Amino acid sequence: MTGPLGVPAFRRLWSAGIVSEIGDWVLLVALPVYVYQRTGSAAATATTFVVALLPSLALSPVAGVLADRWDRRRLLVVVALAQAVTLLPLLTGDLVVLNVVTAVQSGLAALGQPAVNALLPTLVPRERVVAANGLVSLGNNLARLVGASLGGLLLGHAGVSGVVLVDAVSFLLAAALLASLPRDRGPAEVAGQEAGQPAGQVVPPWRAWVDGLRELRGPLRPLLAVVVLTATGQGLFVVLFVVFVTERLGGGATEVGLLRGVQAVGGLVAGLLVGVLSRRFAPARLMGASLLAYAVIAALAWNGPLLTTGFGFYLAVFVVVGAPSVLIGVGLMSVLQLSTADEVRGRVLATFLGLFDACQGIGMVLAGALTPLLGLGALLNVQAGLSLVAGALVLATPWGALRSGPGERPPDPGAAHMPVGPRPGPRPRRRR
Repeated sequence: MTGPLGVPAFRRLWSAGIVSEIGDWVLLVALPVYVYQRTGSAAATATTFVVALLPSLALSPVAGVLADRWDRRRLLVVVALAQAVTLLPLLTGDLVVLNVVTAVQSGLAALGQPAVNALLPTLVPRERVVAANGLVSLGNNLARLVGASLGGLLLGHAGVSGVVLVDAVSFLLAAALLASLPRDRGPAEVAGQEAGQPAGQVVPPWRAWVDGLRELRGPLRPLLAVVVLTATGQGLFVVLFVVFVTERLGGGATEVGLLRGVQAVGGLVAGLLVGVLSRRFAPARLMGASLLAYAVIAALAWNGPLLTTGFGFYLAVFVVVGAPSVLIGVGLMSVLQLSTADEVRGRVLATFLGLFDACQGIGMVLAGALTPLLGLGALLNVQAGLSLVAGALVLATPWGALRSGPGERPPDPGAAHMPVGPRPGPRPRRRR
């Protein structure tokens, strides 16, 4: 049986994602450096990240409805073209304009992400969904290595204009690749009509979003708790990681950047292995085991200074931790995609993405508020403990028809686009 890259439509979607992600990383690395160079203010630099979080929270319901009502291919092309055009005001170099553009770019990305994730399961056979998500993760990590390095070089040699040009070109190339995808299924043809509604009756967007939320009952309910735990832990990590490297390891900006960057190496290895692992383990089991592995490795890293502060040790640890980090995301996305019907998949995915962003923000706030009270060491171990609890919850949950591991009944090939598991009715922005 051919792999996901043997499917031309998936290959084009995958290539478009890599090209676009390279441009995203160019901008993500260059803009904060540019802001800090202009202002010398850490607070101003942090604002650049904060304004990127808010639009995704506000637009998640809209994004989900659009992903289920419109031709997803056309939606992604429009989003990519809009991202290319709205980058141009950055050429002014004005910091206020920069924050506005950052917010607009984040909002557009939030509109497109559910459509990408909802479209993928319609392009490959059901039994290849996990492997396809692994390839997406592999591409994202390749793009991270290329784009992050390119962003610093471009800013140093070509300034903001060079950064803007490369990112805009990446969106245009992505739009061209996406435009070559097969036309998507029916929502666009019925002008926003929900599946099963009488002809001429259009469901209001807010009602459509609420209808999609009903899918969160049944087999998806445990994932809500898993996302709350993992996203809160991610928020803690983003803040505490910098403090850990600075205070416990005696590092600086170079060491912080290097330890964050090498995680992509482990991610690349995991992306290459996902195809093999998906034939041996069901996606939920893969996610649960990876959460437990991440918790153990994180606890080893956070408590490592009790034994050594040698930088080589932590370089190796953070290379390794990149692998379970990727497998967690692949497993979670695959469970969501395989547990939902096509006509509501966009709304469910958008809801989970919005929940993740909200809890990640809560984790960031908690890190700042609780570190002086509990101490860095205790809070770091809480971060690892959240993953441990999430992994145990996943492995303790019966996933029913989603199971397709060794020795279990394989999925019916004719049910590639049918919902699985007990269903009461009609159904994760890229981490950085």
